[in-house]
This record gives sequence, C-alpha cells and structure tokens, in this order.
Amino acid sequence: MARLTGARPGAARRWGCAAAFLLLLLLTVQAAQKADLSGDTTAATINHSLTLLQRLQELLQNGNGSDSVLRVRSAASDEAKVFHTHQLLLSLQSEVFETLLRNQSVVTLHEPPETAALFEKFIRYLYCGGVSILLHQAIPLHQLASKYRVWGLQRGVAEYMRTHLASESSQGHVVGWYHYAVRVGDVALQESCLQFLAWNLSAVLGSAEWGSVSVELLLLLLERSDLVLHSELELYTAVEGWLSRRQPEAPVAERVLRAIRYPMIAPSQLFRLQAQSAVLARHRSAVQDLLFQAFQFHAASPLHFAKYFDVNCSMFLPRNYLAPSWGSQWVITNPARDDRSTSFQTQLGPSSHDAGKRVTWNVLFSPRWLPVSLRPVYSDSVSGAIQPVRIEDGRPRLVITPAMSSPDFAGVSFQKTVLVGVRQQGRVLVKHAYSFHQSSDEAPDFLAHADLQKRTSEYLIDNSLHLHIIIKPVYHSLIKVKK
Repeated sequence: MARLTGARPGAARRWGCAAAFLLLLLLTVQAAQKADLSGDTTAATINHSLTLLQRLQELLQNGNGSDSVLRVRSAASDEAKVFHTHQLLLSLQSEVFETLLRNQSVVTLHEPPETAALFEKFIRYLYCGGVSILLHQAIPLHQLASKYRVWGLQRGVAEYMRTHLASESSQGHVVGWYHYAVRVGDVALQESCLQFLAWNLSAVLGSAEWGSVSVELLLLLLERSDLVLHSELELYTAVEGWLSRRQPEAPVAERVLRAIRYPMIAPSQLFRLQAQSAVLARHRSAVQDLLFQAFQFHAASPLHFAKYFDVNCSMFLPRNYLAPSWGSQWVITNPARDDRSTSFQTQLGPSSHDAGKRVTWNVLFSPRWLPVSLRPVYSDSVSGAIQPVRIEDGRPRLVITPAMSSPDFAGVSFQKTVLVGVRQQGRVLVKHAYSFHQSSDEAPDFLAHADLQKRTSEYLIDNSLHLHIIIKPVYHSLIKVKK
C-alpha cells in the first residue's frame, strides 16, 4: 500500500473535496441519466461510471489527497497495516468511521488475525462498492461489515452465504456458518443452514465438518423428521462417532442417545448394537427402556402395540429414509415432453411384524396439467369454438396412489415425500422437498415455480428431473392408550 508523505494540509483538503465530488457524482449519475432521457427520443447516454470507479480506487491505492490514516494491528503480527484514506468516503459508508474520524486523523484499530487479513478488501469495498469473496472469507468479512456498520456489505455477505451452502470445500463450511449465524442472531441464515443440513445429512455425516457440530445443533437435527439419510442405523453410527470424539458429559450423551428412533432400526441390527457398541454399553441404563420398547414394537402387531403405547410420537415416525424399502428413485428424461408413470413397492410399516407385507404405489407425472379454471371450454360468441390454451398455463403435477387396498391398512396412514435433486456448484444435492399426507394424493405446490421447458432450469440435471419418492408409514392409536 503506497503511503502519502509530506502532504500539505491545504492539498489534503483539496483532494478530500475532489474525492467527495467524485463519489457524490457516482451516486447520482443514474438518477440524472433517467431524468435527462425522459421525454426526448434523441437523447443518448454517455456513461463513464467505470472510469470514475477506477479513479476512486486510485485514490486509495496511491493515497492521493489522504486526510486520515488507519493503522490496523493484529496479535499475529508486530507490524501495523497502514491505510491512507479519505474521511468523507469512509464516513459516507460507515457511521462508526464517521465517529472515529470526527476529531482525529490517525486511528489505530485492533483486529483478530482473520479480519485483519481482509481489511484491505474491506476498505476497497468502501471506495468502489464491490468485493470478491471466497467461502473461507465470508465470516470475517461479515464480522467487519457488522463491526463498522456497513449494512449493505453485511446484507450482501449474508446473501452470499445463503446461496453458497452447496459449494464444495475441503473442510465443509455449512456447520461453521450455522454456528456463526447463531452468534450474530441471523435467523434467516440459521434456517437456511438447518434446512440444507437436514436435506443433505448423509453428505455431512461423512465429511470433516460433522465433528465440529455443536451439542445444540446435533440435538436440533435429531429432533427433525425431515432428515434425509439412508437409514436410522446410519444416523446412529454417525452419532456414535461424534460421541466417541467429543466425549461430552454423561447427561449430554444420554440426551443425544435418547433422540435416536430405535423402533426404526431392525431387531437384528439392535442386537448387534447392544453387543458391539461401546457407546451404547457405556450408557445402556439411560436407553434401556427405549431399546426394550423398540423390541416390543417389532414383536407385536401394530394394532396390539397401539393399545398400550402412544404411537403418535416422534419415536415411531420415520424420517426421510432413502433405503429401497421406503421408496424409489425416479429419473424422468425430457420431463417437459409428455406424461409419465411408474410403480414401485414399499414395506407396509416399520414394524418387523409387517416386514413381509408390501404396498404397491402408482405414480403419474404430468408436466402440463391444467387446473379446472384453465381447461378449454366452449365459447358462446363463436359456436363450437374452444378457448386457446397455452402450454405455459399448465403446471407440473405428481400423483401418488396405492394400487391396492387391504385390511392391513387399518391403523396406518402414509405420508409421501418427494425429493428433487438439483446440481449446485457441481454437486447433486436435495434443494426441494414436497410432503403430503394420505388425505391427498398430490402436493398442491409441486414444482410450482419450475420452468421445465428450459434446459438450463435449476430443477433439471442433464435435461432430466431427478426425483426420490419416499413413503412414510405412520401408525395411529385406534384404542386409547392405557395409563
């Protein structure tokens, strides 16, 4: 960074005024252009705003007309970074700088190493209104924007984080971004991170960032029924690894273990866990009642079990399992072309008592289904004429119905979930999920905003629609539970 030496006060004031004039001209140029062009068909635009931005960046780079100095110190270095700046430019962007520079021209700032490393990028934004950013720079840049109350940059970095959750990085970043969002109180970013983690949990379980998950985040995830993963056993294995690495206190470990849905694990696998899991052996007394209840659940008929236990709770509700017994993947090539159909089978319920019972499901996909209000009707004005209907008036529709009925369905309802895979930042991930209950055969808002006609649609992967349909059997208490 070039330094200004021997600058006279009068020259500094003149350069400061020039900088102010350039910035104000930049801020008003677009409004002036619109006003000049209104009502005159011969008007033209002469736009030198890029040149103006370049001049402003040169002011920072060369220190021309500087009237203030920022000295940035960090514990990681003995030397301070020196920035020769212009008070008016900083004050227009940041009320904190306006206060700091009101009665002094040299200010020493103390920053942690991670924010000090990005301070030049941060100051450059104040001069030109733009900044390039990488995944690992998002948090420190957001910290700088928040500390110095540069609200436009703060909102921009937060939006960058929300739209780059799917970006691939060697160590992962979504878990860290969630923890940071909690610290700063960014609820929107928290929810975005939580949803991404829930819908792509299998990818997270096998990554380096799983070990950095906090107790609070782990418990929040374990509460959710919309977790997308292969099976409950996969989740238990990951939780066991987390507990072995983190070694939390016994009450925390027991709370985590009690959030596992043991009835969703087959008896043979539960026996193996009891014999081989060191974590389960260490905390057996804390979950013994849940394991015993799980074995009872698998041994008895669901109707008989429901007479004595409340099955209307999360313990007996499946998550979004990707295993074949819970649903099927369906890749539809050229989905905008015509209607398609498929069928598959699922297990009647999670209880081993129903292990040999299957339900066949028929699925219909229509890319241009029209609601009744938009369907062709005969017109009164021209006999026999039909109102024109445009293809774009239709919307995608997915209907899932059982191909059979059975007395075994008594006490069981089926929640359907449709996952839509998209390619983001080179990775195939779940970004959209649609759920609907037995009372409906379709989701009313299925792909409501998707444009399947465009090959570049974010909903398509190589011009194909990637769906995974999950059937979640839910048992209901037909007889009041005995107390």
